[in-house]
Formats: sequence, structure tokens, C-alpha cells
Amino acid sequence: MELVVGAAAQVWSRHPQTRLSPALKHFRPSKRQTLPLAPSRRSEPRLPPSFSRASRVPILASAAISVEKAEKSRFPTEIMVTETEEPRSSLRLNIEVPPSVCKECYKKVLIEFSKQAKVPGFRPGKKVPESILVNYIGRNNIQQAVIEAILKQTLPQAMASVEGRALKDSVKIVTNFGDMYDSFSPEDTFRYGVTVDVASEIKWLTEAKYKNLKIVVEIDKAITAYNASEIELWRRHKALGSLKIVTDRGLQKGDVAILDILATTLEGNASKGKKIPSTERKGFHLDTEESDNLVPGFLDSIIGIQQGETKSFLLHFPESWEQEGLQGVHAQFSVKCKELFYRDLPELDDSLSEKLIPGCSTLDQVRELILQRCKEVEQTAIDQATDNAILEQLSKIVDVDIPQSLFEEQGRQLYGAQLLQLQAEMKLNEQQLASLSSEKSVNEYLEKEKVNISSIIKQMLAVGDIFERENLQYSTEELVKEVENSIEEFKQSNQEYVDERVRQQVQDVLEGAKVLEWLRENSNIQYVYR
Repeated sequence: MELVVGAAAQVWSRHPQTRLSPALKHFRPSKRQTLPLAPSRRSEPRLPPSFSRASRVPILASAAISVEKAEKSRFPTEIMVTETEEPRSSLRLNIEVPPSVCKECYKKVLIEFSKQAKVPGFRPGKKVPESILVNYIGRNNIQQAVIEAILKQTLPQAMASVEGRALKDSVKIVTNFGDMYDSFSPEDTFRYGVTVDVASEIKWLTEAKYKNLKIVVEIDKAITAYNASEIELWRRHKALGSLKIVTDRGLQKGDVAILDILATTLEGNASKGKKIPSTERKGFHLDTEESDNLVPGFLDSIIGIQQGETKSFLLHFPESWEQEGLQGVHAQFSVKCKELFYRDLPELDDSLSEKLIPGCSTLDQVRELILQRCKEVEQTAIDQATDNAILEQLSKIVDVDIPQSLFEEQGRQLYGAQLLQLQAEMKLNEQQLASLSSEKSVNEYLEKEKVNISSIIKQMLAVGDIFERENLQYSTEELVKEVENSIEEFKQSNQEYVDERVRQQVQDVLEGAKVLEWLRENSNIQYVYR
């Protein structure tokens, strides 16, 4: 038996490091370009929940904790374990270890130290009297090693009481090590407490559960194929034009302006407040025909501005404004027009067909090809909106007491995936990455996204429950293909991965696809265009 010094550090590790699986965001289990587990309607990139099967299906027990499996107990006396229910699907296990076990661990620790310690006056491996060994090693070190030995020996045995219920990686020793140290004596009963999360019971809030769902899917008219094709043709036509300087008038709709923008908040007395850094721009390129992302009233306020002129005006950020801290803010804007251009466009006729889309000879061919592509995009958007609406409805009709460990794991997975994407898009420096990766930043994200993370977990648990209740299945060929695709993407991006974890995540994605397909066929879905 090996010396158990350092085992406590393993016992206290609640969340072993888990690598994210960025390749999963590219999974498309069917021809429908749809991510089955996307939880939100927001326009940010869709990221699948990085659930492992262990998150949903309870596993347990000794394999689910962060300690090595102890050798089969040879102690004549069993430990005593008392269970107490705690909030958020958690159990507290109060464990009492009899003196006989404590004494046995104490003896084993002395034997190991005696074998390994080089005590002056004694040959290596020679038995050293207890008093001399204790003085040489130090009573504090020996006592700490004995406590660690007791934990390593008894924790798997205690966890057997929750076998089949405990969630993976959710075990946490809650008794302070210092308190254990202060109260320890080999002659007395040793006590410590452990908390462990258990699988949550899914409660359906409707009598019919998930059957015959009534789903309303809102579709933006802007994504209809015809509208999108006209916009795309217009953009391609614009790209063939040239910009020419405006010399005899002010800004008009259709022009392009180069602007310097500055904004400050307004206090209650209408005096100037603080600068708003996120609105400050130098040499901002404004296409007046593509201004949907501007503060309401901005474009109207600068219509007529001429090159070299500066205009000041008041605007109000709407409550629905996406950027944090600006909702409802009144601001004073100062805008200087540095350059002003108009577009000189060629006539839109068959002569431009080859330039608009290579291989086309007529404008009708161009329109038809663009429309065909937009129809594909439209169907993808409708499928995605449908899946999102179904998942959102599922989260509303289930009640789950979400374990804290499951919430934190899912939240950290989502946050980590966002960091990976942000790093890829913005090339964060080490200081920025360290700041965003700090425990403070992670906890702020978990608090801010609490509702969204909880909704994702509810959706996943509901999907898993439906998959089992309806006895849905996917083929081995599908699983093998998606696993191979995922691993190949990991290799191409030089990302580390664990085969089993990739397989588990692929299984969850495939299950989600099958469940959503079943729900689409067995729900009353109404499409509303806005």
C-alpha cells in the first residue's frame, strides 16, 4: 500500500479540469442545418451545451469521486453514514469512522514512514521505534497523513450509500481540514461531512407532459427568401459602383460618410456627464443605407451635415439596447463629418450579370440563383427558430431542482466556449485573457446568465427524458461518423480531446436531434411572420 500523503488534495478537488469541445458547435446531425440544442433566440453564435451523459444519467459512486479506488476494506468495523437532504438536489453525508479504523490507518502510516524515512542510526527499511519516528517525522506531519489515509480509505465506502444516485464530480468534503486535525485522536471516533449532488427528478407541469405541444414560431419578414434575395442583389449591385466626393450639398440617404463621433451622458440637470467610450469613433464609415444598428434618431439628426461641419444633438438609448449600462441613458452626441461620398452605380441590366455572379448571362439568371440560395438560408433559419421555440417551451413546462455542481459545470463550459470564440475573433493578449479567465469574471458570468444557464439545463434534462420515454434511437453509423468528424476537427485545430468525452457529447447531440425531430412531427406548430 502506498503512502497516502497528498491524497487530501485530490479529495478536495470538486471540479477536475475538463477540456471544452469546440468542435461540437459544427455538428449537424441531419441535413437540416440545425443545432438541436441551441437554447436562445439571440443572434450570438449557437453553442451546444457541453453536457456529458454523466450530467443527465446518474452514475455513481466510487468512480464518480476524485479519489483513487481504495483497496477492499479489511477493517472489521463498518463506518456509519447518515444522510440529510439539502437544497438543490444535494445530500449531506455525516460520516463516523470508528477508533479501530483510525488505529489501523495510524499503524499503516507509521509503517510507510518507517520504510521510506532515512532516520539517523537506523538502516533503510529497518523498523524504527514509534517515539523516535514520530520525533523525526514530526507529529503534525504524521497526524495529517493519518487523516488523509482515513479519508482515502473511508470515502469510497461512504459513497457506496449513494451509488446510482450521485452525479459525477460533485463530491465535496465540507468539514474544514483544520477542524479535523484539531479534533483527531486514534483513540476516538473520527467524524467528517461530505456533500454530493444527486440526479434531479424531472417534474412535468402539464398533464400531457410534452405531447401535443402548441408552439408559436415568430419569423422576421426580413429573412424571407424573396426579401433576402432583393437585399443581396442590391448589395452586389452597390459593390460594382464607385464612390465620388460630394461637393455641393449635405448628407442624403444613400450617401457614405466618414465621421468622428463623441458622446457623453446627461445628468438630471441636463449638464454634461461622463464620456461613453463605447460610442467614441474616429473615422467611422457610415453607409446610410445600412444603419439599422444605430441609436434611434442618429441618422435623422445628421441628415444635411456637410463636409467639415459638426453637429450636436441629444438622443436616448432605448431600454432594449443590447449593450450593458446604456439602457435608458440620455446622451449628448457630437458628430463631425470629415468626408462625404455618393455612389455612382452602373445601370442594373444583363450586361452586369457576369460581374454579379460568374457564369450568369442574364439578370433573370442572377435573380433566380440568388433566390435559390436565399431559400436554403430561409429554411435553415426557420428550422433553427422552430427548434429554439420548442426548446424554450420545454423549459417552461418542466420543474427541476438543479444541482449546484451541474449548474456550475454547464455555466463554465458555456463561458469557456465563449472565450475560445472571442480569442479566435479578437486575438486577446495574455493580460486580457487572464482577466476574462479569472474566477471573478467566471462568477460574474454565472450570476448574470443564471436564468439562461438554468433554462439550458432544463432543456437538456427534458430532452433526455423524452428520448428515454419514447424509446428513440440513432444508428451506430451516425454515432461513428459524428465522432470521427469531431475528432478530425480537434486535430485540425490542434485541440486536445478525450475520446470518451467526445463520444458522450456526440451522443447527447444526436439524442437532441432525434427528440426535436419527434417533437416537430408531434406538435402543433404555428408560424407567425412579424
